[in-house]
This record gives sequence, C-alpha cells and structure tokens, in this order.
Amino acid sequence: MSPKLSVNGLGKRYGSSVALKATHLDVRKGELLTLLGPSGSGKTTLLQMIAGLVEPSEGQLLIDGRDATYLPPGQRGIGMVFQSYALFPHLTVSENVAYPLRMRKVAQADIAKEVARALDMVQMSAFGARLPRELSGGQQQRVALARCFVYRPEVILLDEPLGALDKNLREHMQLEIRKLHRDLGATFIYVTHDQEEALTLSDRICLMNQAQVEQIGTPAEIYDAPASRFAASFIGHSNLLNGAVHANAEGAWLNRGAETLRLPGMPASSAADITLMVRPENARLVSPERGALRGEVREVVYQGSDLKVILAISGDQTFSVRSSCRGARPSVGDHAGIEWDPAHSVLLTR
Repeated sequence: MSPKLSVNGLGKRYGSSVALKATHLDVRKGELLTLLGPSGSGKTTLLQMIAGLVEPSEGQLLIDGRDATYLPPGQRGIGMVFQSYALFPHLTVSENVAYPLRMRKVAQADIAKEVARALDMVQMSAFGARLPRELSGGQQQRVALARCFVYRPEVILLDEPLGALDKNLREHMQLEIRKLHRDLGATFIYVTHDQEEALTLSDRICLMNQAQVEQIGTPAEIYDAPASRFAASFIGHSNLLNGAVHANAEGAWLNRGAETLRLPGMPASSAADITLMVRPENARLVSPERGALRGEVREVVYQGSDLKVILAISGDQTFSVRSSCRGARPSVGDHAGIEWDPAHSVLLTR
C-alpha cells in the first residue's frame, strides 16, 4: 500500500542554524504516528512543514503520491490542532466548530448537521451555546478537536494538544484521542515530548534528537529494542552499564573493573566499548553472593503496585530495580545482589 504521506529529504535551515536535517519518513494511511523528542529535536519544525506553515530549505513532501511541497496550507486537505486551542473567544462552541465549514462555503443545513456530529463525537453536544471562557481546559480542547474533525480531513496534525492539561485530564484525553482516531479512520501525526503519552497513543513512534530521526518503530520495538543510548534513556527508565568488551572463543564479557558480565548474543570477535541496558522491571534482587552485580540499597520508594529500589553499585553508579510490594521489603543500607535474564537485556553500540 502506498503511504498517505511521504517526507523525502525535507530539511530546514535558518542561516547557519539547522532546525531539521534532511529527513525521510513515510506515514501510512490511517495510522497514528507520534513525533517524539526533547525540545529542539526538530519535531515541531517537521510538523509545520507538513502543514505548510514553514517552507522547507530542501526536500519534497508527497501527499497521496502528489507533490505538495509548496502547496498552500488550505489546499493540502490537512487539519491541525494546537496546544493553545486557538478558539475564537467571541464565538459560541457551535460557531467555533462551524467556522471551517463556513470558510468552505458549505450549505447552512449541512453545517448544522456536521457541527452536531462533531460535537457528539467529542461528547460536547450539551455545550454548543457556551462561550470558550465558560468551559474548562479539557472542554476547550474537545472543542478544538471537534473544529478540526468537522470537515473530515484525511490527515490531522496535533501539536502537543494536551500539554496545558493536568495529569489526570491528560490521561483521559489520550484515551479519547485514541478512540476518535479509530472512529475517524484518518491519518494522525501527533507531536509530544512526553514519552508515556507517545507509548499510550501511537501505532508507531518517530523518535527525534538533535534535528534528525533517531529511531522509528512501534512503541514495543522502541521500548524493548532501543537503537541507541539516547533512545534507551529517553523512552522509559533504563539502567545503562558501560564497559570494555573482552572476547575469546567462549564468548564476550563486559569488564566493569570489579564485575565481569556475560554479554548475550554478541560474537566472540567483538571487542568494542559497549553499553548494556537493563530495564528496572526486568531485574530482581537476590542474595549478594548470587547476583551478577552487587550493591547497597540507597532508596526504597513505594509506588503502589510495586517498589522502586535504588542501589549503589561500583563506579559511583546507581541501579534501579522494580520489586514486588509483597514479601520482605529491603531497607536502606541492606546489601543485595542484582540479576536478570540476559535475553531481556539490550546491547547498545551508539
């Protein structure tokens, strides 16, 4: 199947400053792709070039196989939802939602029907006569979504639309957006710097760093098999163990001075420096003499369903383990071993 949208080498420079290096990305029809990364990673610049709000310095944008690189925003068939809502304060909810249809000179009878449909979709049918100032932040965001959905764009861009909401409301709206995406069948491109939001929402994640794409994959692929140290540290919580690799005919080991760790799946001929990643939930505490690593408990944090145990290990480094709340709890100052299934660790070379 041909991609709905293709980014072929799009890049943006402002004088000597590079906002986005030449980027290649295909977005599938009907998927929800998230552009994730820290501030300055290029994700918003890429979104704005797709929307037609920023002119690229290089490259090409295809929509349904047609060149849209320099097409005016209004001719791209793209809807956009902003973090700031951008509602007209003097118009009612219904009038705000109707605005895109009026600009497209849709018949009045059809406008009323489409506005009712869009407000029902975001569960705001009872608020059509209110002004934006009479709504909560979450309700205003629902109206902004309805205003975008009302004219049925095939591609919808969302630029950190939940950033201004509190945690509980943001989590609720994430589920609402997932449902709306399924109901609409449109292609969503969603920008966020929140890793949990990206994991919750996405069919695929495009992880960006330093004005370029770092890794593209499903949430599970990026979480379980990060391609770089940056990906491992940005997505979820990670324990990163650095060391020099020593190999012989029997395999390869990571030498960390006091500890030597067996490296799974690594050819014996490898001899480069490497990082071993272990997620806290894949590690467990054992007696000191059994562990691949040994450490002293520095912090025990109760998190409801489990405990977060932070241990000091060699080299002035800490190691986090997620432990069950059931059974005996470790105490600060205890010495413990740490072990994990080597199949659940990841080797990182960049």
